[in-house]
Amino acid sequence: MGCMHPDYDHLQQAAKDHLWMHFTRHESYETADVPIIVRGEGAYIYDAQGKRYLDGLGGLFVSQLGHGRTELAEAAAKQAQELAFHPLWSYAHPNAILLAERIAGYAPGDLNRVFFTSGGGEAVETAWKLAKNYFKLTGKPMKHKVISRAIAYHGTTQGALSITGLPTLKQQFEPLVPSTFRVPNTNIYRAPLHGDDPEAFGRWAADQIAVAIENEGPDTVAAVFLEPVQNAGGCFPPPPGYFQRVREICDEYDVLLVSDEVICAFGRLGHMFGAERYGYQPDMITCAKGITSGYAPLGAMIASDRLMEPFLHDAQMFAHGYTFGGHPVSTAVAMKNLDIFEEEKVLEHVRTNEGAFRSTLERLKDLPIVGDVRGDGYFYGIELVKDKATKESFTDEECERLLYGFVSKQLFAEGLYCRADDRGDPVIQLSPPLICDQSHFDEMEQVLRTVLDKAATLL
Repeated sequence: MGCMHPDYDHLQQAAKDHLWMHFTRHESYETADVPIIVRGEGAYIYDAQGKRYLDGLGGLFVSQLGHGRTELAEAAAKQAQELAFHPLWSYAHPNAILLAERIAGYAPGDLNRVFFTSGGGEAVETAWKLAKNYFKLTGKPMKHKVISRAIAYHGTTQGALSITGLPTLKQQFEPLVPSTFRVPNTNIYRAPLHGDDPEAFGRWAADQIAVAIENEGPDTVAAVFLEPVQNAGGCFPPPPGYFQRVREICDEYDVLLVSDEVICAFGRLGHMFGAERYGYQPDMITCAKGITSGYAPLGAMIASDRLMEPFLHDAQMFAHGYTFGGHPVSTAVAMKNLDIFEEEKVLEHVRTNEGAFRSTLERLKDLPIVGDVRGDGYFYGIELVKDKATKESFTDEECERLLYGFVSKQLFAEGLYCRADDRGDPVIQLSPPLICDQSHFDEMEQVLRTVLDKAATLL
């Protein structure tokens, strides 16, 4: 335990009176203190009472290099002194240019055009708008619909929320942007058929995209949005051959394949981009989060040369942009972040250690409440079940009691910050900083074991 923040009481009151937190049940703080995080160091964060926690979620799938990296803070300060702000509306600045060149160099195939945003949801909005605009300019004006997967999360803006496949997140905000359609995800643990044959299951899941395109009419479908590893529902990796089949389907129907890598890019899966990890070529990649390790807000939509082409003549313009897209300070931080990735061989570190991370978490499978441990790289979901043999899940009421009432709070109380989530089946998600090693994996496993042991007895 360190020491209490000097303004602790004032911060608590002001938080309760004035701060509207995101995705937060404010009622839960009527009688409890708001957790206030005041500093970070490496893989750890500290609250206003001086207590230390392992940052098992990397903030929000963001903090690739961990906390307290003075080089990143210095890059931001230096840039702010030189040029604090200028928009990319008909003008450029060096960091945006050099970062675009660098990202194009990392991105697979001919993904050579980088459109900067201030975050992931905006990158998804940009990709959908580009898809619609591109087909209007190339003689297929009816192509505008988007296909995405059940339980998938793609952002909270009206367009990205429409593409999101989580009904409970959407109901309060409907009507949303029309023309989005859902296909099955790759949750093989709950696969109704082919569950014991990953390749057949992957083929079936991919083929449902072709069915959806046919049902809507190929002339009207613009794009398919897929994450390399689907986040919501608890880390669904693709079965072997899945993305190769999806690529064939997209080519056959002239539908754009958007790889939504807001979480999966920049080392989360041991590669700069998840598409590389699974060997497929998207038409666009959306990314954000880890591009700066969270030291400044930044996102990007990366497009193929083919998608840029119609905008290069006839006085055409992509009439879209953001004030803070490609902000000078954010792009300076991103450049430094990527320098460190290369100097410290961060991608290699993830690939070297991911097997150990997996096997450490798999030790939890001896607990009666742990049904499945799944993921890749430094990105894992642990699914909780009532009955391992039948894979029976919890009722909504049990979920409420178990996840929100106990597991979530208890993990934090035991010094592990991560996510207990019931979007889909109840899971615990882990996405630690990419600098973590075996000592951190062991710490995560020990806290999880302690808490999940207790959780099982509660039921």
